[in-house]
Amino acid sequence: MEVLNFHRNELNMFDADHINLVYEQENLSPFINHPFSKDNFAIQLQEKKSNFDSSSRAVLVNAIRSSYSNTDVNTAVSENIEALLDENTFTITTGHQLCLFTGPLYFVLKILHVIKLSEELNKEYPDARFVPVFWMASEDHDFKEIQSLNLFTEKLVWNSSENGPVGRFELDDLDKIRSEIASLYKNHPDSEVHELLKRYDGANYAEATLKLVHAIFKKYGLLVVDGDNSSLKKLFSPTLKKELLDQFSFDAVSKTSELLRKKGIKTQVNPRELNLFYIKKGLRSRIEKRGDSFYINGVGERSTNEILTELDDAPEAFSPNVILRPLYQETILPNLAYVGGGSEMLYWLQIKGVFDAVDCTYPLIGVRNSVLLLDEAISKKISKLNLSPEDLFKNVEQIKKEFIEQESGEELNLDQLDSVAKNLGEIMSASITKLNPSMESYAAAEIARLNKQIDGLKAKLVKIAKTKNEEAMRSIDHIKERLFPEGKLQERSVNFFSFCPDGNFAERLDSLYTCLDPMLNDFIVVREFKSMK
Repeated sequence: MEVLNFHRNELNMFDADHINLVYEQENLSPFINHPFSKDNFAIQLQEKKSNFDSSSRAVLVNAIRSSYSNTDVNTAVSENIEALLDENTFTITTGHQLCLFTGPLYFVLKILHVIKLSEELNKEYPDARFVPVFWMASEDHDFKEIQSLNLFTEKLVWNSSENGPVGRFELDDLDKIRSEIASLYKNHPDSEVHELLKRYDGANYAEATLKLVHAIFKKYGLLVVDGDNSSLKKLFSPTLKKELLDQFSFDAVSKTSELLRKKGIKTQVNPRELNLFYIKKGLRSRIEKRGDSFYINGVGERSTNEILTELDDAPEAFSPNVILRPLYQETILPNLAYVGGGSEMLYWLQIKGVFDAVDCTYPLIGVRNSVLLLDEAISKKISKLNLSPEDLFKNVEQIKKEFIEQESGEELNLDQLDSVAKNLGEIMSASITKLNPSMESYAAAEIARLNKQIDGLKAKLVKIAKTKNEEAMRSIDHIKERLFPEGKLQERSVNFFSFCPDGNFAERLDSLYTCLDPMLNDFIVVREFKSMK
């Protein structure tokens, strides 16, 4: 197995805003607290420590204990839970929607990234303790985004008739998915994946996801936190009340978004006037301010007194949207850094003003490692075609053209044709204009016609050469589709368990873990990642 690193700017897969966020955070100082670096964790640690209510730790620990009550907790996880009671323990967090059976590969990459970052920080700062956290976005209601996964060549879809927060979905319809996944590993009845599928169960989908993520990552001490919790919402209720009464987040985000646009940075999210939802079983509806009262679709109208009374009695009914969810996380966690994907972290640039408005410490923000896995089978195909890792990021037609030119050698010397065409064009232009200078436009038209004929000849020659190398052309198509499904990065589509054809995942997870570097900004290519035994 070989690990290669490439500057993201070389790959034509990331836009300028992404590149700046990854490599040039010092240029974003108005929109962040400190640039993401190992040294700045020392500063962030002191700021968070002085601005985090220590009494919140007990509430947080009790909430986590409760969520793990139906789970077999190992020593690494148990110790990290209890460590949160100590004022010198801090979290490093990532989060995501409750993807079906971990969904795309980046779900796993995110988690491994914060685990490894925590490990490195524990070595760097021995007087403190750093705990990796996965935040479940269990209150999200966009079921279509998480109801399917791509495993091997199969697209598995979970069909559910429920609505509202996906974490509260019942699991009756999930049995079919578990059976379909198990059938893909039927030739390996004793493999690890079957035990994992048994764990993928619970009173609702949030509990099932917690158990699944715990079963995969428990050896690393990862803590899974579910924000859909009454006691945690109670800690956040002063901010919820401020949003209901003042709608403070709209102004804060609007001002910052305008500053970002003036700097040429594209904004990712648009704030609403009131950035809260109302949730209950089967429902997640926006809370709208209408004059002196509030309106909730599917629930009805509430006076100010009524909605504030409900906030006191049932804070779990109030759900922050994308604008306020980061603030919720940072209010209840002793968190130092949040790590996510590029687009996800770009929207964090819009929300620092929201943190400032309630005097909550804005975390360091980092972009997770991005990885392309070349398993042993695909690596052999690439080597056979004598392609380099850099070639893989080129347009498929460019790869084919360069392959044909290399294979055909003197048989297909397009450079020679170009050279001859250029010389002939210069002779034609000189001859015509020498006889009659006013015929310069005629000469240009004739040269253009010549070049068009040459281009047609070149295309015909390339087509003939492709036919002679038909098997190689099919192989290039196969490689590109495997590594960049529908033209997207592999990590955005392929499920991690596609690299575990024998159903055993622990060893491969460890291998992937060793390939990551949480302080590395570059893109990672892993060649000959072991997917077969």
